[in-house]
Amino acid sequence: MLDPRKLLLLRELARRGTIAAVAEAVTFTPSAVSQQLSALEREAGVPLLERTGRTVALTSAGQLLVEHAQAVLEQLERASAALAAAKGGPSGPLRIGAFPTAARVLLPPALAGLTGAHPGLEPMVSEIDPADVSAALRAGELDVALVHEYDFVPPVTDASIEAEALFSEAMYLTDRPSIAAARGDSWITNKPGTLCHTMAIRACQAAGFEPIVRHHIDDFDTVLAFVAAGQGIAIVPRLAAIDPPRGVALTRLPLSRRTLAAFRRGNGAHPAIRAAVAAFHTAVAHLPL
Repeated sequence: MLDPRKLLLLRELARRGTIAAVAEAVTFTPSAVSQQLSALEREAGVPLLERTGRTVALTSAGQLLVEHAQAVLEQLERASAALAAAKGGPSGPLRIGAFPTAARVLLPPALAGLTGAHPGLEPMVSEIDPADVSAALRAGELDVALVHEYDFVPPVTDASIEAEALFSEAMYLTDRPSIAAARGDSWITNKPGTLCHTMAIRACQAAGFEPIVRHHIDDFDTVLAFVAAGQGIAIVPRLAAIDPPRGVALTRLPLSRRTLAAFRRGNGAHPAIRAAVAAFHTAVAHLPL
């Protein structure tokens, strides 16, 4: 019988590429991960890994087992969700991830409604960039997360994660009539590696230039404060531009940002997840989009 916990490690190895990265994700030692994967090979009866020095790669049998592992782990999520539903209403800890704008604007009313309707729930919020959400969900560090997608940035695909759309919002350029008109200006973007940073860079490239980035700031309120101080040009979403600082002009762009609720595939029917997503939808209905 194949151990689902070992299958999870094999899936993470397929995603992360090294035993060290898997160990860091699941808070094991590399030696423990290696021992568990060796035990999985014995259970499977065929080589799953090809080891060359310190590197390791999946064999064809290992790749095949990863495909089946995802189906097994998804079914276990469904079973867990069904058992939770059989116990009654949503209760217990609920780990929520959110990017800064959503944490500031959407989560406060959503959490108020959620805990009011389900006092047995214990929401715990962590701020996280959407680029890091899939790994955190797979590792069990989060149960549900608010993520976003931008035009110019292909959505992150992960067979182990599913998402439900919540809303779409427009994007705005500060103090210039168009992105092309900001050629040669100093720019303020989010930190490299974030989806927001990639969107800004690619929007400028589509307009025919590479932006001169002076500041890297993740919080859009701070970004707008820097713009008001004459420190650069920026692209900001509608939720960050509801009440801009005095003197900051905004031009609506033909771009959008879409916000979704993400969770592990198969876990969407869990009563706590359903309650959280319903609370998100209710809060969205009152946003000034």
